[in-house]
This record gives sequence, C-alpha cells and structure tokens, in this order.
Amino acid sequence: MSLHNADAGTDRQLRLRMTIALVFLVLFPFAFVYTFLYLANTVGLALLEWADGRPRHGEFYVDPILLTVAILGGLAVQYWVGPRTVLTSVRARRVGADAYPDLHATVTRLAAQTDVPAPELAVIRSDVPNAFAVAAGSRGTIAVTTGLLELLSEDELEAVLAHELAHLSNRDASLMTVAWLLPTITYYLAIVAFYVLYGMVRLLGASSSGTSSSGNRDGKGLAVAIVVITVCAVLTLAVSAMFWLGSVLLYRILSRYREYAADRAAATTTGSPAVLAGALEKIDGTMPTVPDCDLRKLDGGVEALYLAPLDTRSFDSKELISTDIFPETHPPTEERIDRLRELARGEGGE
Repeated sequence: MSLHNADAGTDRQLRLRMTIALVFLVLFPFAFVYTFLYLANTVGLALLEWADGRPRHGEFYVDPILLTVAILGGLAVQYWVGPRTVLTSVRARRVGADAYPDLHATVTRLAAQTDVPAPELAVIRSDVPNAFAVAAGSRGTIAVTTGLLELLSEDELEAVLAHELAHLSNRDASLMTVAWLLPTITYYLAIVAFYVLYGMVRLLGASSSGTSSSGNRDGKGLAVAIVVITVCAVLTLAVSAMFWLGSVLLYRILSRYREYAADRAAATTTGSPAVLAGALEKIDGTMPTVPDCDLRKLDGGVEALYLAPLDTRSFDSKELISTDIFPETHPPTEERIDRLRELARGEGGE
C-alpha cells in the first residue's frame, strides 16, 4: 500500500472521529446542565421541604433558548480565545522571520507543499523538547521549544513541523482546543465538591469533640445545614466525575488517533517516515532527563496538544495538571516509532 493510499484511509477515520467528537462536544454541556436541573427538581426540592417543613410548588427551569445561546456562545468564545489562552499558559512568544529565518522558511515551504496557509510561529524558552499547534479559523500557530530546536537535526525538525502542519490541515487542532473546556470544568467542579465534603467531615469531627451550649434549636439548624450541604456536594461530585469521565473518553476518541494521522501525513509530506521516527526517539529519550520543574512550567493544562507526552516519568511530588485532567492522551511513543519504521520499510519495497 502506498503512503498516499494509506493516508486517505487514515483521513476518513480521522474525519469520522472528529464528527463524533464534535457531536458529543455540543451535546455534553446540555446533558450536564439538564442532569443538574433534574437533581435540583427532585432531590433539591425534597431537601428544601425537609429542611424547613414547607411544601414546594413548581420547579427550577432553564430557558432552552438562553441555554443554547450560552453553550454555543461559550464554545465559540473558546474556539477563538482558546489558542491565545494556550500560548499564554506556556509563555509562548510569537516570533518573526527576522528572529528565526530558517524556521520560518521551512514552515512556509512545508505549508505550500500541503496547501495550508502558512501558520504563525511561537517559541517557548524551555529545555523540554516539544511542539504543538493551535488554530482559530484558517490561520494557525505552531509553537516549538528552544529545547526542540537544539536537540533535532534540520531534517528531524522539518518532520516535526510537517507533523504539526498536519494537525492544522486536518483541523483537529481547532477541535482539540475547544474540546479541552468541558473536561477541565467538570474536573474542577469535582475537586471543589470533594473539598466541600472534606470540610464537612472536619467540621463534624470538631463538633463531636467539643461541647455545645447553643440549645436544641441551633443544633438542629446546624444538622440540617450539614445534611443539605453534604448531599449537594455528593451529588455534584458524582455528576461532575461522571461527566469528566465521559468527556475524557470523548477526548481520547480523537486525541490519541490524531497523532497517528499526523505522523502518517508528515511521512507523506517529507517522504521519510524514518526521520520522524528518529525525532520521536530523540525526544522520548531526552524527556526523562528534564527536571520536573521544567516539565511543570511547560504543562499549562494542555498535555494533549503536544507532539510527545510530558508524563514519560514518575514524578517525585505533585503530578502535572494535564495528566490529572486528561490521562493517557497520547498513544505510546514506542508504538508510533514502530509504525513509522514499518512504513519506512514498506516504502523500500519489502
């Protein structure tokens, strides 16, 4: 099978996965809101009736039109603002052709080859060898680290840039930037709910160990408040965790497969799968030698966008934000290397 024919099949698979991801990306926020609305009208109203002894008539309501405008508006804002947010979070600085003439020349040439508008370039001052692409509209940005520029040869850097251009050409860079929002929101909601529960446990422990002289009425009021807050926190934690898991699975439908697609596209563009395999091998071999603090500075919560995963080692202290929110967003680098080398052997005519 030729590279071009294989790539056509890969593109169809990628388009299918992007379509599925996009559908669920729009539906998940509606499901999230209406799940909370259902719980408010069932458990929430029952809790209020129990707390003050008065029946509740009516129910909570969210106008569907306003909700649709809010959700689609939020996704639109994330689409346009997301790339800038990502670049800012990792301190990426846009650079012109005068600062990096060779880098600009290579990207411009590759963009012309792949019929993609020449993207802007950004450089991150970091020893971590990595790169990623973000996009809003037809114009994208490729960010590379100074560590990557120092580590790779000219051919290997060209292969990496072709990989990132493939993300822009396939438009999965835009979708990934938007898809990042829901898992992040649900993750932090779950964290807030967990700490509320933790606080309730500490409060109950302190109350039980002390003495109370406030009377039965105050004691009952405190008990009611604790029950209401605890139930709300448990439900928020459960729903947020459920939707976080669902959105992470949705994210992985696209995030892992898109790397294979971009690898193959880069191999087609450069005509040398082995060169990209060599670049990935160098990056994978260097990553474990980078200090933890440097990896965390580059984290920014956008692990899934990078060419290679940052979590290639066991951290001695706090884990990366990204690997908490988006676990295992990349396929194993060794497997990517093996596929590229198999592709290279096929090119040579086995």
